[in-house]
Amino acid sequence: MAKRVLVVDDEKLIVKGIRFSLEQDGMEVDCAYDGEEALEAAKKKEYDVVLLDVMLPKLTGFEVCQQIREFSSMPIIMLTAKGDDMDKILGLEYGADDYITKPFNILEVKARIKAIIRRTRKNQAANEAARTITFGTMKIDSDNRRVYIDGKEVNLTAKEFDLLELLINNPNKVYSRENLLNIVWGYDYPGDVRTVDVHIRRLREKIESNPSEPKYIHTKWGVGYFFQDQE
Repeated sequence: MAKRVLVVDDEKLIVKGIRFSLEQDGMEVDCAYDGEEALEAAKKKEYDVVLLDVMLPKLTGFEVCQQIREFSSMPIIMLTAKGDDMDKILGLEYGADDYITKPFNILEVKARIKAIIRRTRKNQAANEAARTITFGTMKIDSDNRRVYIDGKEVNLTAKEFDLLELLINNPNKVYSRENLLNIVWGYDYPGDVRTVDVHIRRLREKIESNPSEPKYIHTKWGVGYFFQDQE
């Protein structure tokens, strides 16, 4: 999919030159010529990079950057005509990811854009991987609170999922029934530890191929339960 870039500058010749060069590299480019126009564009579409001039009519680049940060983490590179370090510092404090000082070489601009897109996508992939946990034939999607065994979804109750997520994120750590009751149900829960036993049993029935010889959730007799991270 083409990388999407928003170029914001009130100097139309600069915008035209940047747009032409980025489109030559197969990027999809939108343009804005003042702060308000830039903000509206950013609200309508998620960009891979926003190239944002500091000195703009209506809203400054700093104000646009600050307001974009209220609803999106899309990468922002500030363009400043000054060599003043204060502009760079302010841009970073308002939430910018990088800055380029005018006059600039278009090759540098393209290199910075490509670098920030690579870094952002790498971070996103790492975050997504961290939120998806796989053990053997079981996959846990933490964001959507779903569990799959052999590619088929297993329907867990909220508390069953909470138990599984806690145990799987702390492999080989043994939790007493009291600990599990306090962490998953809360200290003010009026029930007793048998609640934990019932939920563990039901959880095993749903995720284990042989619940009487569990592969995932094991019992340490006289202590509690733990998730075995190796088959």
